[in-house]
Amino acid sequence: MGPLLYLGGLVVMFLLWIRVKGLDYVIVHQRWIFVCLFLLPLSVIFDVYYYVRAWLIFKMCSAPKLHDQRVRDIQRQVREWRKDGGKTYMCTGRPGWLTVSLRVGKYKKTHKNIMINMMDILEVDTNRQVVRVEPLANMGQVTALLNSIGWTLPVLPELDDLTVGGLVMGTGIESSSHIYGLFQHICVAYELVLADGSLVRCTEEENSDLFHAVPWSCGTLGFLVAAEIKIVPAKPWVKLHYEPVRGLENICKRFSEASENKQNTFVEGIQYTLDTAVIMTGTMTDHAEPDKINRIGLHFKPWFFKHVESYLTGDHAGVEYVPLRQYYHRHTRSIFWELQDIIPFGNNLLFRWLFGWMVPPKISLLKLTQGETIRRLYEQHHVVQDMLVPMKHLHAAITRFHQDIDVYPLWLCPFLLPAGRGMVHPKGQEEELYVDIGAYGEPKVKHFEAKASTRQLEKFVRDVHGFQMLYADVYMDREEFWEMFDGQLYHRLREELGCKDAFPEVYDKICKSARH
Repeated sequence: MGPLLYLGGLVVMFLLWIRVKGLDYVIVHQRWIFVCLFLLPLSVIFDVYYYVRAWLIFKMCSAPKLHDQRVRDIQRQVREWRKDGGKTYMCTGRPGWLTVSLRVGKYKKTHKNIMINMMDILEVDTNRQVVRVEPLANMGQVTALLNSIGWTLPVLPELDDLTVGGLVMGTGIESSSHIYGLFQHICVAYELVLADGSLVRCTEEENSDLFHAVPWSCGTLGFLVAAEIKIVPAKPWVKLHYEPVRGLENICKRFSEASENKQNTFVEGIQYTLDTAVIMTGTMTDHAEPDKINRIGLHFKPWFFKHVESYLTGDHAGVEYVPLRQYYHRHTRSIFWELQDIIPFGNNLLFRWLFGWMVPPKISLLKLTQGETIRRLYEQHHVVQDMLVPMKHLHAAITRFHQDIDVYPLWLCPFLLPAGRGMVHPKGQEEELYVDIGAYGEPKVKHFEAKASTRQLEKFVRDVHGFQMLYADVYMDREEFWEMFDGQLYHRLREELGCKDAFPEVYDKICKSARH
């Protein structure tokens, strides 16, 4: 009874402190308290509910029948919007705070919200080697199911909460992308409800133009209701090589060589300073050497980027065997390295043992509770950007990142970009090796100013024929945006499919200069 009374007393004192200081003060200045006491437990409840729900629905085989009903309901909503005169644009009714993007979509308040509650895995066809899923199924669900039956996605983007719809309409990448390309390149079919309420299926052979235009369109050509995605056989372990590299020339050279070697199933780099990095290469394997197994996903294990850094500080290479699913979600617990700014002591051994099983807090809940003050602080003093540049410009790109924002670590992930005719493709008619440079953290340059500094980076990326991921803050004007992205096919289809009166243009939906 004594410990309960003590705990109750602490809770009362904490609530009184909040009352005296004000909730805004606590959330801004002592955010870790709010995150640890409220958001972590809530995140666990969310996860348990969605995983149990997905498992039951798939086992009862009720998803396909329910799916057809839900598609008809979406068609009904679109036709009602048309019948009422289509006075405003349409968008999905999913609340903006539920998305992984840090951007707050104000358009949700003014557009017609079409409710799309579709979060199930519909079918796994091992003969055709495809999985058919609804748009709100997330990567955590997909890996849990596929890995349990010996299959996986060729490109499985990192964070658990990333949804199929977000990865199709935006983009997704993983350390296997140097072989398979971006997430869009492993998709074989999309099913969409168009602006007139009709349901269409598009593939490379059927409605081919729409198939190529959907990726990166951010829901401005129609409502995605299902996608068919390639799957490949999975092996239980990843044999992971860690190689510390010093000197920017050496880093770029070794990273490029590793990325061009198709014997490597996985390739990524974490750059800790301008001149130091660890390059990781991996292959799937059926067997593991017992003394080299590292179950990095266990709650008490160090955050992955800190573990990787130990090879740099110890100045030695190494080999480990990591369970496949834990490898896929290796950055999830620390949200890459973002969680260190939210829970500064999160990688402490004691915290990991006691509370690591609840980490990370849901990004959606962090957004919901951040408030306007924190949002403005993050916008002005925090960078979250992924810039995609040709591998041949990696040295110049890292130098530019260092000069303009000086954020470390940087995430380096190579990917193959095939020739194509959608919004994103190489400049020539041949495939080209690119690299995603991910910058997540607080800029260290003295002259940092969010808009000006990001625009400098955006100009560099345009000049080398690179691309900016659209989940992040985009400061380009309309002309600059369509200089970066190829809008020829996109604009033609918006005209042909009657989208111009039904959906905003992608620029108006995502760019800050259009939304503010």
